[in-house]
Amino acid sequence: MRIRGSVSIDWQLVVAAILLSLYGIAIVYSAGQTDIPTYVAGVWRQQLLWLALGIAGAYLVSRASMRMLEWLAVPLYISTILILAYLLFFGGGGGTAASTKSWIVIGGMKLGQPSELAKITVVLMLGKLLSASKGPPKSLLDLWKPALVVGIPWLLIIGQPDLGTGIVFLGIFFAMLFWSGISWRLLLLLASPIVSLILGGVTQLWGSWFLLLLALVIWYKPFPWEGAVFVAANVLTGVVAPLIWERLRPYQQARLKTFLDPSIDPRRTGYQVIQSQVAIGSGGWFGKGYTEGTQKRLSFLPAQHTDFIFSVVGEELGFVGITLALALFAVFFLRIIRVAERASDSFSSLVAFGLLASWFTHVVINVGMTLNLMPITGIPLPFFSYGGSFMLSSWLAIGIVVRIAHEGRGGRHAAGMV
Repeated sequence: MRIRGSVSIDWQLVVAAILLSLYGIAIVYSAGQTDIPTYVAGVWRQQLLWLALGIAGAYLVSRASMRMLEWLAVPLYISTILILAYLLFFGGGGGTAASTKSWIVIGGMKLGQPSELAKITVVLMLGKLLSASKGPPKSLLDLWKPALVVGIPWLLIIGQPDLGTGIVFLGIFFAMLFWSGISWRLLLLLASPIVSLILGGVTQLWGSWFLLLLALVIWYKPFPWEGAVFVAANVLTGVVAPLIWERLRPYQQARLKTFLDPSIDPRRTGYQVIQSQVAIGSGGWFGKGYTEGTQKRLSFLPAQHTDFIFSVVGEELGFVGITLALALFAVFFLRIIRVAERASDSFSSLVAFGLLASWFTHVVINVGMTLNLMPITGIPLPFFSYGGSFMLSSWLAIGIVVRIAHEGRGGRHAAGMV
């Protein structure tokens, strides 16, 4: 029976999120069970509190219509920019990011990381902008506004500096452009300077990529000025890459070197990923048992309740535990894709897919860095890594997706009303 004014709930989505959150809190609890007790032993209680606050926040957000959220997109975005700019001057660090300026600190108290909420406001603003267009971007000239929407907060976050969150913003940008219907060839050309920047340090790799880029430009046949811009941007980033490398701090260079070969510095920069690989590899099929991981108990595993919490899953619950976690993420992601496909309008569809892109980027990079498939960037695993700001913002985003599902095709007739 439907109650007037109620919101239909996509239970598959919500249950998947709740199971991920509870699974994560159980692992956070285990991460605190070490032979020498530390403050980490009690952080699971705080995480449980943030989950309760997040679910309450999700319910409140789900009561707001998408039209209201679309109207609020601009003021929320402007507020985000102002807060991120404030952090460059008065922000503080915390946890594994003590040297950054990513936290609001008042009277010595850390109140949270605005960059987590910035992901939501940027998704709303980019969705509003792209949905207002008559069609998907077809040229480089059509992309300057979307690039500006993401570029301003991206630069402010990189200035903190917070490279991991900056990568998430790039993932949101390219994913929402893809969902808007942009040609994959134009999308590849747009991403090409990033590829040149990565490969610029190795002349042979960059040369091969540049030849492939020229072939793509000839095949795609953009406007002459666009082709010239793409080629020039790739040449510039290819030339600048070695110069950027020289200007990196020694610890930053060491991180990239140990990504290619952790054994070159096993006691310092390579220590984290080596211990992570040892923990996951020693778990086998079924793991060493819940709370019984030796790498974790001896505190050999760094940041085991935050950045490397996935390694705890692998060590204690083995391949089965990892598979369960990834399966829950797969259900969660596939459900959001379905919500995006059945959304009632392009704004709602773009917002759902943009939020999905944020979570997906987090999962790929976090899991990848624990296996040394990605450089270590200090990016948390959604619903698992300890952190109140991330848990709260994730559930607020879930509230938005629940609302999109409610307003979408078939949403109002879904089973289960509140």
